[in-house]
Amino acid sequence: MAGGSEIFYGGIPVFRGFARLMDPALYAPLPDDWTVGVADIVESTKAIAAQRYKAVNMAGAAVVASVTNALDGREFPFVFGGDGASFAVAPADLERAREALAATARWVRDDLDLVLRVALMPVSAIRAAGADVRVARFGPSANLSYAMFTGGGLAYADAAMKRGEFAVDPAPSGTQPDLSGLSCRFEVMPSARGVILSVLVLPARGADPASFRKVIEDIVVRVEKSPDAGRPVPPGGPPLRFPPQGIEYEARAKRFGGPLAMRRAAVLGFALWAFVVFRLGLKVGKFAPKLYLQQVVENSDFRKFDDGLRMILDCTPELAAELEQRLVAAAAQGIVRYGLYEQDAAMMTCFTPSVMRADHVHFIDGARGGYASAATVLKARAA
Repeated sequence: MAGGSEIFYGGIPVFRGFARLMDPALYAPLPDDWTVGVADIVESTKAIAAQRYKAVNMAGAAVVASVTNALDGREFPFVFGGDGASFAVAPADLERAREALAATARWVRDDLDLVLRVALMPVSAIRAAGADVRVARFGPSANLSYAMFTGGGLAYADAAMKRGEFAVDPAPSGTQPDLSGLSCRFEVMPSARGVILSVLVLPARGADPASFRKVIEDIVVRVEKSPDAGRPVPPGGPPLRFPPQGIEYEARAKRFGGPLAMRRAAVLGFALWAFVVFRLGLKVGKFAPKLYLQQVVENSDFRKFDDGLRMILDCTPELAAELEQRLVAAAAQGIVRYGLYEQDAAMMTCFTPSVMRADHVHFIDGARGGYASAATVLKARAA
């Protein structure tokens, strides 16, 4: 039953070097019988204004975690968007994904007091509307790969979801998704260069694809070649404190363990043990904290492409101004729509199905609004 996922997505070659992301040859069309899933937080701007950044990111990462666990850990294409996520599944995995999405929407409402809007749209319907969904696999390290999307199909599905089309209703009250491996124990990561810059660049309506590609390649190359910008995760890994800020969300994400108070106590106890292990660098069996932290840095998901460029950069104010000048010029030419948002720190939400495997993934966003705030700036600029 898992053949579709393994044969198609697993068969796409992994590319290295983020600067190559706009090469059309890297992207393969999703099979027509696949389905695209999209999810986002309703009124995320209000939640961010209330400083609920961690809850918003936890909800977005929960979509990835619940669908991954529902598919027994099989690889499938997904992208984390800060206040939501997008993905695609084969026909054999569709009903499991639907159940996971419905349960996640219920959990987000009951435990995070947020509204997660979700939808599942057939690729065939996206193509019938004139858009496409093509996917590539980018390898940020030797440990794992994650998906990049192009073709306009995710953007079309997201707009359809916001119109109420192809909606997936929340599961009945009390339904709990399997969020095993979802955690957020690391502290925020202050900028080392001056600014944590959230970057969101989308094609303007009717923009020439070649011109849009050139703008994206210019920005990525400028960032890649500059000593004034880089990943926002410190070389030694994010800071750890006890008790961690995200302990409440992790306790609520636990599927088993009795009442919330008992789950909270269990998570707190394990977090204390982990804090001691990492602080003292203790090797526990085959688990080596130093190696794990190295993988955390390497596996950090701080840049991606899903019908638009998203990056969380630690950069100097001068480089941030230079990137904005390039985008202002491209917007004036009708090539791009963009949003930039500056803050003083980045944050991480982790999905670690097993600490003994190297393919754990760590989602990065700005710690004071991130991608959602960049999207708000984009919308305000367009208006």
